[in-house]
Amino acid sequence: MSTSAFEHISPAWPGRAPWGTARSLRAWQQEALDIYLRDEPRDFLAVATPGAGKTTFALRVAAELLHRRIITRVLVVAPTEHLKVQWAEAASKVGINIDPGLGGSMRGRSKEFDGIAVTYAGVAARVHHYRARVENFKTLVILDEVHHAGDALSWGDAIQEAFQPAVRRLALTGTPFRSDESPIPFVTYEELPSGAKQSRADYTYGYAEALRDNVVRPVIFMAYGGPMRWRTKAGDELAANLGEALTKDLTAHAWRTALDPKGEWIQSVLKAADIRLSEVRRHVPDAGGLVIATNQTQARSYARILHQVTGEKPTVVLSDEEGASKRIEDFSGSEARWLVAVRMVSEGVDVPRLSVGVYATATSTPLFFAQAVGRFVRTRRRGEVATVFLPTVPVILSHAALLEQQRDHILGGRKTADEDDLFAQEDLLMEQANQDAKASDDLLGEWEALESVAQFDHVMFDSQQFGLNAEPSSEEEADYLGLPGLLEPDQVRDLLKERQRRQLKRQERQDKKEHVAPEVSLHRALETKRKELNSLVSQYARSRGIPHSHIHAELRRQAGGPPLSRASTDQVDSRIRLIRKWHTGK
Repeated sequence: MSTSAFEHISPAWPGRAPWGTARSLRAWQQEALDIYLRDEPRDFLAVATPGAGKTTFALRVAAELLHRRIITRVLVVAPTEHLKVQWAEAASKVGINIDPGLGGSMRGRSKEFDGIAVTYAGVAARVHHYRARVENFKTLVILDEVHHAGDALSWGDAIQEAFQPAVRRLALTGTPFRSDESPIPFVTYEELPSGAKQSRADYTYGYAEALRDNVVRPVIFMAYGGPMRWRTKAGDELAANLGEALTKDLTAHAWRTALDPKGEWIQSVLKAADIRLSEVRRHVPDAGGLVIATNQTQARSYARILHQVTGEKPTVVLSDEEGASKRIEDFSGSEARWLVAVRMVSEGVDVPRLSVGVYATATSTPLFFAQAVGRFVRTRRRGEVATVFLPTVPVILSHAALLEQQRDHILGGRKTADEDDLFAQEDLLMEQANQDAKASDDLLGEWEALESVAQFDHVMFDSQQFGLNAEPSSEEEADYLGLPGLLEPDQVRDLLKERQRRQLKRQERQDKKEHVAPEVSLHRALETKRKELNSLVSQYARSRGIPHSHIHAELRRQAGGPPLSRASTDQVDSRIRLIRKWHTGK
């Protein structure tokens, strides 16, 4: 097979190549290919951030092995039926014919094909059939998003049994970690000093490197908090601010209240996201948006809200509905504004024009979050920026801040209670997400969202926080929503700093007006100042991972004065000015 066929496929398939890479492999793809061809390994694990071009790399490996007669067949294992078709389409661009037909039967599979595409579930259902295939033909097995081989013990056992005889196995993933302790077949593990075992990739290309190379888009996270109120099973009414330091249960209920379609919070966030999308489309006319919902009921409700906001019906994709894959393909090739989905586009399914996202799901695992954000980072032209709207839930903000860090699959590691919660079983969560809220009638009288109000909290970019609290539709919020849709990472950072300085100046002018207003009593002025200081401390604490009490103690040490409860207006003002300097780094 001639590698000249790769002139017909983008390094970023299924999207267009970014600037300057159309007729050659990207640097990381070439480097990984050189290592592979030099070492000639039977098993190879390539970890590359979503949008980096894992598909193109794998197909280049397949083409080389077919050309050298090392293999005669290719077998692709993918997580979903839709991805089987996507692999077949990509392979056809380079002259490799993959049959994505349903089922594992030889019936209906033409001898003209160079291989087949199946799902992990399909392999588990017909282990011996696929083992016979790889025993009878010299086969390269491509395990796409290989972490799914650890989704269930039966899947892992099936992959191990079916593909043990394969001549070559190439494993791919953008998220090389699992939430449980099931070992992933054909992955090498090394023992750590603690006794735990950590996966070892043969080649790793992370988000930070991809961002540096202009292979992926920079991601701006827009965080929204606000007061929430709900009724418990016992009939008690509780209230809390989303994003404050709360217990696990209170955080979960406040988060759930925010996502309630009847509440003001999600409606305000969806409106803000649509404003942001309109701004992006000024520079990227076909830019699209994606709302990731918790379940099908909420997905339909969010679609109705967006229809009211935009006057255009969004595309709704529910993974168990017939024709879901076709709707994704139609949306990808159109200029429609919004796509609302539960599961189908959380991993692997690529819609390169997605530029704005709303994380409107209660799923908190790092795996799901990384996969979700991965839907927005695929770049098509230099300067495209992705924007993802988030609730100010500490665990989600932590995932966003750690986006550029590498993670490996660790077995036998000691976990804390919090880690057990964060790394909950992905398969159970996905199963729950794909089900309608059939028990919604039963929940009446047990739990009820009463009120939710959205407040712009801050912007996170490159693990740094910018901006202060602002009301929806305010001038301050509009400053951040109006960032241009085409920016280099350095320009994003500079503009965010400039927007923050502008917001601080407005706030200072407002503070002066409030300070001299004769109708404002001293106790009310002090109360307002204390709330402002506490809000600034809360934001700083979240961004730095420092307890609130430590920040208050340091402010008191540097600015002087008594504890906050006894501080004067001037003393509180002094601390506000100091922490604002900390926020801006000056």
